[in-house]
Amino acid sequence: MTAKRNTPVALIREAAPFAIRAERASDVVAREALLDACFGEDRHTRTCQRLRDGRAPAQGLSLAAVRQDGRLVGTVRLWHVSAGGRSALMLGPLAVDDGCRGLSVGAALMRRALAVAKTRGHGAVILLGDAPYYARFGFTAAKTGELSLPGAFARERLLGLELVEGALDGAWGMIVPTGALLPSKSRAARTRKAPFAVPHAA
Repeated sequence: MTAKRNTPVALIREAAPFAIRAERASDVVAREALLDACFGEDRHTRTCQRLRDGRAPAQGLSLAAVRQDGRLVGTVRLWHVSAGGRSALMLGPLAVDDGCRGLSVGAALMRRALAVAKTRGHGAVILLGDAPYYARFGFTAAKTGELSLPGAFARERLLGLELVEGALDGAWGMIVPTGALLPSKSRAARTRKAPFAVPHAA
């Protein structure tokens, strides 16, 4: 008698219930609502916003996380800056909808954004965020100690990641925007969404 083979049934998790794609023009209203929910309606007065006002994000580095039904549940953008004379990208804001808690949406957005930035030849990424959270992606304060932002900020939250070794060597001085200027724009209508308490990149 042939022994019955006990073939284990693999408990494979379903494919990720969200996808990362390039941001689209149709995402604007949902993105703005998500950012308002995560950062508050006064987010436009924050220090890092001064590096984004009137500027276009870096090409190919505005990403969205969307559910299978097309609903936007996460966003991240990167921006061209000069970090004390060194060409770099400033990451932020990073925001995730509260309904996606535990799905690693924020981590997926971060990893995709950093991979795209490296593929496009960028040398370094800087952000303002919680060091314990962003350390997993390689961010440290090792080379940002001599950099400043145009406004109040917590020194220990200014973090950097070199995509090319030495890209932030000797970086000193003010971080200033260098991205393409936008034409005058109207503010999109915004609706409320529940926030996700990710240690946000502002």
